[in-house]
Amino acid sequence: MKRFIGLILIFLCIGLSQGVGIAATPGGFFGARETVYPAWFKESFLDIREDVAEATAAGRRVMLFFHQNGCPYCNLLVERNLSQQAIEQQMREQLDVIAVNMWGDRSVMDLSGQEQTEKTFAAALRIQFTPTLLFLNETGAVILRLNGYTPPETFKLALDYIGEKQEQQISYREYLAAHRPTVQGDKKLQSEPFFIDGPHDLSLIKGPLAIFFEQQDCPACNRLHQELLSDPEIRALAGQTHAVQLDMWSDTPIITPTGEKLTAREWAKQLSIAYAPSIVLFDSEAGEVIRSEAFFKRFHTASIFDYLLSGAYKTEPSFQRYISARAEHIREQGKDVDLWR
Repeated sequence: MKRFIGLILIFLCIGLSQGVGIAATPGGFFGARETVYPAWFKESFLDIREDVAEATAAGRRVMLFFHQNGCPYCNLLVERNLSQQAIEQQMREQLDVIAVNMWGDRSVMDLSGQEQTEKTFAAALRIQFTPTLLFLNETGAVILRLNGYTPPETFKLALDYIGEKQEQQISYREYLAAHRPTVQGDKKLQSEPFFIDGPHDLSLIKGPLAIFFEQQDCPACNRLHQELLSDPEIRALAGQTHAVQLDMWSDTPIITPTGEKLTAREWAKQLSIAYAPSIVLFDSEAGEVIRSEAFFKRFHTASIFDYLLSGAYKTEPSFQRYISARAEHIREQGKDVDLWR
């Protein structure tokens, strides 16, 4: 009953944020892609303790690959990243890759010895995006988590970090900073009219807050501005937040939502921000609601903002269930939904 009421409230929130109205002909749904996963993935009985022990004995580590049916980003990871010979060879040598369906019903034995289904296992780990990759060390601890799709060059750095056991020497964010490619061009961050100028005392903000962590010489940041923040829907949604842009490596002084006096660099480290750009969305009462730290297209990016602004997160903790409901609502208005636009 609570789940039913929660879904009704989500539809009401979506209706209020986007306007209501039922079209005679539903809109189309595009962009979903089914994926054939590589045959070299491990055929696991999903006893994670056993998997970790077997990988350790063979001198490898475990990577849990959380996916879902029709996920275009899972497809991109397999067909663009894992199809590259160097990446495939490195993964086969260093990792036991185990696929887990975030909505699946197979039995999983977790590291504590508790038996549950794939979907309850994913929920317990707060899997909000697919693909989500969890890299486990020899004790089964998560040493790196990749939320969403990561392009090949950055994905290769993650494999090097795990394969060389660099987590024993350096944090992943520092490792990325030391190895990230640079580009020639303007050293300034690209601004947007809805960004709020500093100084920033975020403890005074009431309502939705969006922090854009970026950095100089950042091709992915340029893409964010040129391809996503230029979209009218996303601009309108982002403009409804108190939007602040920070250089994640700068000494810009801020007061965090909890009242701490930190620099942007210190706060990014405290929040475990490893990538630029990363967008962290807060509610002044609930704290952090959701973050985007991967490659997403327009529908998912807009949905992340709407998840906060509509208040849907208060009744639906699963972002994936929310965007499914949002997609259906948009289609009921006769509009197309394209996951890959």
